[in-house]
Amino acid sequence: MLQLSEKQAQDIVDKMMQDIPYNINIMNEQGIIIGSGQRERVGTVHQGAVRALRTGKMIEVWQDGRLERMGTNEPILINQQHVGVIGISGHPDEVRPFCNIVRTTVALLIEQRVQLESQALEASQQKAFWERLLNHTGSYSQKFCKEAKQYQIDLQLPSVLLYMKPSQKRAEEQAGMQMELARFASHLPSFPLEGEEQAQLILIQNDADIKPTIQLLMQLAPNEIWIGVSQKETNIATGYAQARSVIQILQALQPAIHVMHYEDVPFLVQFSIADLNPHTNTISKLEDSADLLETLRSFIHHSGSMSATADHLNIHRNTLQYRLKRIHTLTGRDPRNWLELIELTHGLLRHYQ
Repeated sequence: MLQLSEKQAQDIVDKMMQDIPYNINIMNEQGIIIGSGQRERVGTVHQGAVRALRTGKMIEVWQDGRLERMGTNEPILINQQHVGVIGISGHPDEVRPFCNIVRTTVALLIEQRVQLESQALEASQQKAFWERLLNHTGSYSQKFCKEAKQYQIDLQLPSVLLYMKPSQKRAEEQAGMQMELARFASHLPSFPLEGEEQAQLILIQNDADIKPTIQLLMQLAPNEIWIGVSQKETNIATGYAQARSVIQILQALQPAIHVMHYEDVPFLVQFSIADLNPHTNTISKLEDSADLLETLRSFIHHSGSMSATADHLNIHRNTLQYRLKRIHTLTGRDPRNWLELIELTHGLLRHYQ
């Protein structure tokens, strides 16, 4: 049943009466006043509206009575359904043109509300489907396969998942870029991952589409997104876990590359989830020192080379020495010691799990 809420009805009345010098009433599908310039009448039955709903025609009242007042009462018809009545108090010849304007406005607002509710329901259903899909283990039922077809997904085919996430940019840049990525991905099975900093998941089932899609994404947002690529998997939840773990490695180490495939880093994935030191998270002690985190990452990427790291960071070797000592002081692990650098690397990977 299409309906207009009391708040919507009263808002319309208040707005329209700024321009129309007559009292306006809006009645629901039962003839009860839900919006009026005379607030004391809200909640009462409007006899003219009841007759208009019963006959399906405009009812004009030409003189005030005990239960009704002079004016027009016209049904609101949407999709062959009477959803309410518009009433305007006054001489029918004077208020009749205004009744048409108000009726049209109310009908448009109701249709807009229905459309928004339909879109919200569709988005909610899609979200629920993807959440089940990304957490489903084992084989897929015929019902699930049929549901997936609605989203252009064939659960009988293996899939590769692309997990896209903006790299470190300002919030307004991320929002604009996310809109561009969403437009690009609109023709592919895709899903925005809520609560994961504007991440987007794309599902690809045609091998020939994988490389071109990645290339186009990188052209669209060069050096602005990370892309984690899963292996081809029959179970989508498995591919999602792989792609997400790759993104976590990209976030942790922030290498020069922006696209990483799971098949290239299985050791790092397993290393990152290994619970080697459950009682201490050394990297959390560097969270407030962006320069130290950047220094540690660069030192790891350059295999502990002092000269290469200093050149990459464009700092003096003495400055690099100072930063490495600070890392040692804060974490208790010396990055210049190869074994302790491995421990710091594990801590960095673990920190982004």
